[in-house]
Amino acid sequence: MTSFQWGEVATLLIMALALGMDAFSLGLGMGMLRLTRREIARISLVIGLFHVLMPLLGMVAGLYLAKAVGEVTQWIGALLLIGLGVHMVWNSMKGQEESGAMRGDSRTTGLGLVLFALSVSIDSLSVGFSLGTLGANVLIAVLLFGICGALMAATGLSLGSKASHLFGEYGEAIGGAVLVAFGIKFLL
Repeated sequence: MTSFQWGEVATLLIMALALGMDAFSLGLGMGMLRLTRREIARISLVIGLFHVLMPLLGMVAGLYLAKAVGEVTQWIGALLLIGLGVHMVWNSMKGQEESGAMRGDSRTTGLGLVLFALSVSIDSLSVGFSLGTLGANVLIAVLLFGICGALMAATGLSLGSKASHLFGEYGEAIGGAVLVAFGIKFLL
């Protein structure tokens, strides 16, 4: 992208919100731990950082592959988005928690926090790969992914005990459906 395009920013923002739904829904569950504001801030910032690093890594790999292979990567990227979206919807229907039961302080510090943030952000890696193959604006994408991931995690963590029974399973399904829609859009 050589010039600033609002359509691309809107698309990336919607994708960032869709990926953030995973952080939001898992944050709702973790919010039942009745975390302090400091813990919520720390967890949200780490998730935001991973929502920057994972798609950045994926985009770099996707850009390299796009240059090496050519137009085939656009199809691969779109199919990855569709597959990831279907996987997210499927997991939400099965009621699986990606990281198991979220109990104990080990989830909010050290290695437990890093593993939790990684599990919430791993979807961003393949989305970043897809966007890299499509030639999306890297800076705008990772900034939006990081900001949305952190804000949605903070919102989920804050609302945890109040809203987890209403949105916990559906947040991931909505995010998955949005990714499927964008994958289909890129195929067409």
